[in-house]
Amino acid sequence: MTELTSLRHIPQAKLFRKGDVFVLFGELFGRGYANGLIDEARKAGMTIVGITVGRRDDNNALRALNEEELAEAEAKLGGRIINVPLMAGFDLDAPEGEQNPTEMLAGVTLKGWQEEKLDWAAVERCRDVGVRRFAGSAAQAMAEIDKLIPDGSNVFFAHTMAGGIPKIKAFLAIANRIYKGRGERFMSSRELLDSDLGKLILMNFDEVTANTLQHLITASAAIRERVTAQGGEVRYTAYGYHGSEILIDGKYQWQTYTNYTQGYAKMRLESVAQAAWAQGIAATVFNCPEIRTNSSDIFAGVELSLFPLLSALKREGGAAWVEQQWAACQELLNDGVSLESLIDRIEAYNNDPVSASFRNFDAWPMDNTPALAEVMIGTSDDMTKLHKDRKALITDHLSALVLESAGPLMFYGAAEKIAPVVWLNHDIIAKQLNALHP
Repeated sequence: MTELTSLRHIPQAKLFRKGDVFVLFGELFGRGYANGLIDEARKAGMTIVGITVGRRDDNNALRALNEEELAEAEAKLGGRIINVPLMAGFDLDAPEGEQNPTEMLAGVTLKGWQEEKLDWAAVERCRDVGVRRFAGSAAQAMAEIDKLIPDGSNVFFAHTMAGGIPKIKAFLAIANRIYKGRGERFMSSRELLDSDLGKLILMNFDEVTANTLQHLITASAAIRERVTAQGGEVRYTAYGYHGSEILIDGKYQWQTYTNYTQGYAKMRLESVAQAAWAQGIAATVFNCPEIRTNSSDIFAGVELSLFPLLSALKREGGAAWVEQQWAACQELLNDGVSLESLIDRIEAYNNDPVSASFRNFDAWPMDNTPALAEVMIGTSDDMTKLHKDRKALITDHLSALVLESAGPLMFYGAAEKIAPVVWLNHDIIAKQLNALHP
């Protein structure tokens, strides 16, 4: 278990400058944490370089981007993209003539998924194919990126790969019950993890979310050696999640969303950074707070920890700008509903004995329970109903603020070389936001 190392100061290290190179190791699709880092790199005058995960053709074969796709991806990034397909995971890989894991589970149904059994020797052969494919492509991409890095420059590698759920039709229905179900629709996360389907998903999460950081570090070794030999610096960052500290009972306390199935892969990601750090490689996993994204929306209740950020903004010296944020959030609520009453409700939720029992850092990630689903998903539903528009939520507004502050915290925090694993909690998020909006 990683020791909880929280960032308590606003980092200021000005390492990166014009002519240095920022490499995004993961494709940019929507607005998320990666944008904050890119914004900071651009402000510093760095050259922006990215990669692509590639695309699948009609036969699921992986291919590079076509001209139109490449132009669109480069416009979105605002930089050059190395057009070597770097799709992580092995769910669609297989030795010639054999089924891939997704095909092995194509017949899974909501009724019988717990009984489905996999041929693990066949799965391992698929994994081997996928890993060798990815490692080879990573080496090829880094050879191209090496040509774009001038002598005497510094390099920032930002790892953004995560996920790995195989595209199995029945899984969405299973996931909806685990992450959104309560009462008769509740399903145990432990049932999933103990099944062959769950074990495969955990393996693929490891490959996509964690092991790709090791592939990046390995594939960029020649770049790292050349840059450091010329007096330059190299940094690696990755996005983690391992709970976060929010205001509960007037003090910052660690809490988490449960059940966070990817937690095992996120801990593996932390261990990759720790092993690199021990070898003198500056790789830092920044454990970021919960936000609402397209991919996190399946997790009903993950957004509840965002509301106390409003109180943190006041606690950390906020003035007129913070009052504007409160007013903007109040405006999103139904007439007659006060923002203060909503925050009181979240405080009561966090102090509920059921919720509080999951604030166990050493036991993370814990399994869900029917009692937790009832209080967490019930509170989430109630909070949403208090808004004028289900598509314009306070948690959307607060998520955007978290993204705005995480960018500079990670960019300058990586330059400062603090630790292999660092938590960005609501205190430092609020301090950074108040510094950005004096």
